[in-house]
Amino acid sequence: MPPKQPRKSSLNMGRGTRKKDEDSGTEVGEGTDEWSQSKATVRPPDQLELTDAELKEEFTRILTANNPHAPQNIVRYSFKEGTYKLIGFVNQLAVHFSQVGNLIPKDSDEGRRQNYRDEMTAGSQESIKVVLSDTENLEEDEEPKEAEAEAEAEAEIGSQIDVPTVEAVETVPEEELMTPRQPKERKLTNKFNFSERASQTFNNLLRDRDCQMEPPPRTNFSATANQWEIYDAYMEELEKQEKTKEKEKAKTPVAKKSGKMAMRKLTSMESQSDDITKVTQAAKIVERMVNQNTYDDVAQDFKYYEDAADEYRDQEGTLLPLWKFQNDKAKHLAVTALCWNPKYKDLFAVGHGSYDFMKQSRGMLLLYSMKNPSFPEYTFSSDSGIMCLDMHMDHPYLVVVGHYDGNVAIYNLKKPQAQPSFRSTAKSGKHTDPVWQSELVHTDVIKLKVEGSTTEVPEGLQLHTVGCGTAFDFHKEIDYMFLVGTEEGKIYKCSKSYSSQFLDTYDAHNMAVDAVTWNPYHAKVFMSCSSDWTVKIWDHTIKTPMFIYDLNSAVGDVAWSPYSSTVFAAVTTDGKAHVFDLAVNKYEAICNQPVVAKKKNKITHVQFNPIYPIIIIGDDRGHVTCLKLSPNLRKMPKEKKGQEVQKGPAVEIAKLDKLLNLVREVKT
Repeated sequence: MPPKQPRKSSLNMGRGTRKKDEDSGTEVGEGTDEWSQSKATVRPPDQLELTDAELKEEFTRILTANNPHAPQNIVRYSFKEGTYKLIGFVNQLAVHFSQVGNLIPKDSDEGRRQNYRDEMTAGSQESIKVVLSDTENLEEDEEPKEAEAEAEAEAEIGSQIDVPTVEAVETVPEEELMTPRQPKERKLTNKFNFSERASQTFNNLLRDRDCQMEPPPRTNFSATANQWEIYDAYMEELEKQEKTKEKEKAKTPVAKKSGKMAMRKLTSMESQSDDITKVTQAAKIVERMVNQNTYDDVAQDFKYYEDAADEYRDQEGTLLPLWKFQNDKAKHLAVTALCWNPKYKDLFAVGHGSYDFMKQSRGMLLLYSMKNPSFPEYTFSSDSGIMCLDMHMDHPYLVVVGHYDGNVAIYNLKKPQAQPSFRSTAKSGKHTDPVWQSELVHTDVIKLKVEGSTTEVPEGLQLHTVGCGTAFDFHKEIDYMFLVGTEEGKIYKCSKSYSSQFLDTYDAHNMAVDAVTWNPYHAKVFMSCSSDWTVKIWDHTIKTPMFIYDLNSAVGDVAWSPYSSTVFAAVTTDGKAHVFDLAVNKYEAICNQPVVAKKKNKITHVQFNPIYPIIIIGDDRGHVTCLKLSPNLRKMPKEKKGQEVQKGPAVEIAKLDKLLNLVREVKT
């Protein structure tokens, strides 16, 4: 059988390459000489040549967990305490090298699949080795075998493993049989392919939310109009106007309308606003809710903020700006009067006019609430500028205003009409000069006469020059006594019982008296201010002032605080607000703070809130600013151990009397 010789020689050669070492019992293959060769130590060229003593020398190194490059003394701002706090813990971890690895746990699904594939590959290689060894043993056997047996053996081998048959081996070159068979390279899967690896992120399902509501009713209307239908529509409108006129006459017979045009406009607006009035209250509530969200930070400051820096200011205080009230319609009008509502402590009235007597125009009455700083609650317009206003103590819905033209008007907030409920005329009683202070009842109390201005006429009669009053205030306890400040700088103490005589006269100021007000606690003390830069505190039984303060600018207004007999505020035309506390410092103000820009605006009026620690300040641009007093500006008596703090009017009177007695002793 000639074909067997080449196959035998090739298998013998293959067997010679894989013989077993009898001594060691291990396989020895190609490349064993390389491992038996001695390996020389490779040294870098820049290695130091050290002696044995230097090599044995020990260097002590103490390893700590602290990072020497970690930052120290780190401070961060604490919003809770309002200061910078030192961070005690600093991260000492230092990362020198990081790399994303591809290790997979053996217990995971991917690890078990890889182990299974490796075992399958190793098993296939072992089966190939077994088949090759069996063929070598068959060639060493010298006894001839029949062709059928060899064919069956080859068929069995070919059926067990995927190995080329004898005929195929005979055609393989000898060089290929000498080299070991390399396993077939298997293409590795991409272990980082997102499409094959599961993600641990839970994706929420997308949902559609819809709001279902009832659609508004709709109707289709079509009609043809002719002249008779138009005539009937006009007649119906006239009947409505006549009915509204009859209702107004029956309800308010005193109130008269200014003209037919105003009445028609009012009735037309009423007819058009039938549907709007139904949602007026709801719209007002929604507007306040929106403003509360818009100015939430200001509302939080108004209710909770207290300036902690007052502890380090040595009895001085500050004013925190809160809201700013303004209206576009009163943009070019000055704030001429301020007044808090006696019942609703968040509501105040603002009178707008002009102090420039060469440029007199219209006036406005606006009522604001701190719940809605963006828009006034009530708005009234007038033909003449408003110079003063006041609210009734028992009926807080009645507001009286005095105009520049000498008239007095009363507005009723319960009625939505834009016209006042009462307006004085030349017949009912009208002033000849601007009304600087107002009351709700018209009575000729006194006629001011300028002292030393009596002139004689040829008939032998004497004429007295009438003085110009600029401010007045009634006594809080003695209802018939009141004070009047004049344009000449004098202050008159008057009585309603004597309309032609003064109880007393004070040479108060060198210029016009801008404001005069009684102390809310002490019955003998009042205060005045003037354009001559001074604020003076008086005892009405003494003709000389107790205290005099020079504020270096014209003083527009002064106001006593409602919570202390010794605290008052003054505003000057240079844009500053001054707060005094005589019990703390009787020589100078404990707070001097600019409120408006000095070059642009001038402050005109100031008022304390009856219960809240805030003040409102008006300027000549029509703006009203609300400011909160810091704790130093509203100090109350400190509690002593074992003693109760005494409060009440008697304590406030005694506190102010103690200061006045010091001045009285010096004067007497």
